[in-house]
Amino acid sequence: MERVDRCVVLVDAGYLLGAAASLLAGEPARSRITVDHAALIQGLRERAEADTEQPLLRIYWFDGAPDRVPQPEHRRLRVMPRVTVRLGALTRSDGRWAQKGVDAAMHAELTELARNRACSDVVLVTGDGDLLPGLMSAKEHGVAVHLWAVQAADGDYNQSEDLVAEADERRVLDRAWITKAVRAKETGAICAPQPAPRPEIAAILSAPLPEAALAASAERASEAQAAARAGAPPAPRPETGTPEPAPAHGHKGVPTPKDLAALRASAAGPAAPAQNHSAPVPSATLRWSSDRGWADRGSLGEPPETASLPTLAQVTTAEQRWADREEDITTVGGDPFEVGQVFARRWMDRLPETVHLQKLSTMYPRIPHRIDGELLRYAARFGLLAHKDDQIDEHDRYAIRAGFWREIDITAAVDHVPAPE
Repeated sequence: MERVDRCVVLVDAGYLLGAAASLLAGEPARSRITVDHAALIQGLRERAEADTEQPLLRIYWFDGAPDRVPQPEHRRLRVMPRVTVRLGALTRSDGRWAQKGVDAAMHAELTELARNRACSDVVLVTGDGDLLPGLMSAKEHGVAVHLWAVQAADGDYNQSEDLVAEADERRVLDRAWITKAVRAKETGAICAPQPAPRPEIAAILSAPLPEAALAASAERASEAQAAARAGAPPAPRPETGTPEPAPAHGHKGVPTPKDLAALRASAAGPAAPAQNHSAPVPSATLRWSSDRGWADRGSLGEPPETASLPTLAQVTTAEQRWADREEDITTVGGDPFEVGQVFARRWMDRLPETVHLQKLSTMYPRIPHRIDGELLRYAARFGLLAHKDDQIDEHDRYAIRAGFWREIDITAAVDHVPAPE
């Protein structure tokens, strides 16, 4: 069988992106970097063809994923020309993520390509010494092996010395090359940088984490109980000077909107009618965008102003649904802020009447429950569940909803949508 003169690139994504994160952000966590995958693939292709002086056959992208379910980046990569994605398992042990099956898959692909004489040159982007047998097997079949390294942070050596010794050629992808497609996220950022949001959106993004809220709630509860035993009135709220109601009993985690509505009702006294407590609690609006549970609606169903708002599914045709899916796979990056913006843009573009946008604007910062649920279900497609009991991470929820409102703001400002009197 005659060997074909072309090159193949095998990329260990865990090594490439982890080393890039170490180089640019100071730690190997891939969450600390933002990757332009289209630019990265194009850079790999151009570099491989230049180094090997052979046309590219294919780039194989090896990575881990929870339950081997493709994540947003994998879905974008596998529809790119000349790119094949191979997924191993990603498991969590002792608080750390670990890949399983990726090295074995790379070894199998490398030896199969060499045995079948599918290429003349193989580029390996990896540092794992477990690939040494596969590398040696490829050489025995007459394939030239090029080993690429990512410039190491602080001089640390990030490749197996045995791999380096056995490779036919070695190149280093330096900082200048890496930064053409990869950049470090700003410290403390929870989403990609966006135009300066209005102060209320900044408040949503900076809302306390659940642990901080729970600690503060527990401290206030202890103070209230101590004051009750001593016969003293509850301590006033710092921001209003009014007594802080005792927390509802029995709830776990961050208080739900229903818990907060019950607190407000109990603070107002038994004689106050329920319909007077549907106004949002100021401290809660920073944490919750959904209006579910603000008042016990009973058999009345949703409020008329909420029920009249169409969901995205109701204003989307079958053809638009197909186009949306195509855009999700090939264009939408999966950043939480961006996901919220995309959802809001589609919803606004398809509204049959501008009055719906006017109604929504008056509800800020709460998103009607039906639309909010649809928004979070859409976000779940992009791997934002984080495998935490199928719940989207708190920071991601802030960013998703802030992105939604940011897009509403931009459109309202352009269209000069007046608020209804």
